[in-house]
Amino acid sequence: MNDLTRNPSRSRLRELLRGNTRQYGMAIALVAVIILFQVLTGGLLLTPLNITNLIMQNSYILILAIGMMLVIITGHIDLSVGSVVAFTGAVSAIMLTSWGLPTVVVVPLALLLGGLIGAWQGFWIAYVGVPAFIVTLAGMLIFRGATLAVLGGESIAPLPQSLRVIASGFLPGQTDGLHLPTLALGLGGAAVIVWIQWRTRARSLARDLPTAPAAVTAAGSALVVAVIVAFTYTLAGHNGLPLVGVLLVALIAGYAFVMRSTTMGRRVYAVGGSERAAALSGIRTKRTTFWVFVNMGVLSALAGLVFTARLNAATPGAGTMFELDAIAAAFIGGASAAGGVGSVIGAVIGALFMGVLNNGMSLIGLGVDWQQFIKGLVLLLAVAFDIYNKRRVGGSAPILPGLRWRLRRSGPERSGEPDRVSGGA
Repeated sequence: MNDLTRNPSRSRLRELLRGNTRQYGMAIALVAVIILFQVLTGGLLLTPLNITNLIMQNSYILILAIGMMLVIITGHIDLSVGSVVAFTGAVSAIMLTSWGLPTVVVVPLALLLGGLIGAWQGFWIAYVGVPAFIVTLAGMLIFRGATLAVLGGESIAPLPQSLRVIASGFLPGQTDGLHLPTLALGLGGAAVIVWIQWRTRARSLARDLPTAPAAVTAAGSALVVAVIVAFTYTLAGHNGLPLVGVLLVALIAGYAFVMRSTTMGRRVYAVGGSERAAALSGIRTKRTTFWVFVNMGVLSALAGLVFTARLNAATPGAGTMFELDAIAAAFIGGASAAGGVGSVIGAVIGALFMGVLNNGMSLIGLGVDWQQFIKGLVLLLAVAFDIYNKRRVGGSAPILPGLRWRLRRSGPERSGEPDRVSGGA
């Protein structure tokens, strides 16, 4: 009798860890970096003020990283997001200052503009067949030039307080002691995450999928609760949770649910895993790719609004290098250069890793030259680790447990073709 037969729980855990090595590894690396800089900065990193600054400074990169993760999962790339951030921010500032439109009108108009930009690029990529690298490289140049044109090479400032509050405001309800709404939101969020973990485990068991032992799940739930409660308690002792933090929580929860628990999310994974197999299983691959780029445009516009609000100005140089930060966050967070692999939570972990790295290096006074060198090295090692993992498991990686089962429900079966989608990352 071999070891796997004697201890099935250990074999299930080993299989689960093998399929999620990258994501778990980066989560551990994020914790290690936080502890390192907490020591090197003499405790400054995790002060309430610095945590608030971390959220606000990295909010637009987190927003872009979520959208970029979906793009990379489909096997594409988007180099235009930084220019779209600048262009939508500039147009929003003009609508607010020159046209006198209220913020409640400008925000949906800016998101619509971002969606139209994404649709324009998605059309060329999905339906004409032009490579995404070329289309978005052209978009990067087009919308950077359009930003310079609409601003006339000058900045527009200041902006109305109704827009600035998006990036600098806090949840209402401040008390003399702890900020109770922040604590309540943290406890509620922890309870929901724990419920989702156990519900997912129960479903995996019902479908005979690789599942961690109950003790491991319980330990993970306890860790999640401890981290969230500690985080929200720290913020509650300051000004509470920033409004942009609430926005980020809503985006992360919404996109994580869509990608893990809906047919739309599974179709995105299927297209990235093997576009031909996805098409044979009944998925409209071109339409899926098109809407992924529309989504990226909307999120770029949202990031443009947040960045413009935080800067309190629309400038020609806004959004410079944002696309590289978003791409780096996605790859560090577990995306595969070949497509078909990645998660929203992974993108968040990658963006937080880069944010903590930037903030920590700034706090200890490390020069910009060394900061760029270290960030580039981290990105290279992350992609190299992804290639090593794929070779170690024989050149393929699972998209997500249960993909075959969901594809059978979302599209017509044709001679067993849906089974082919499970390779391909």
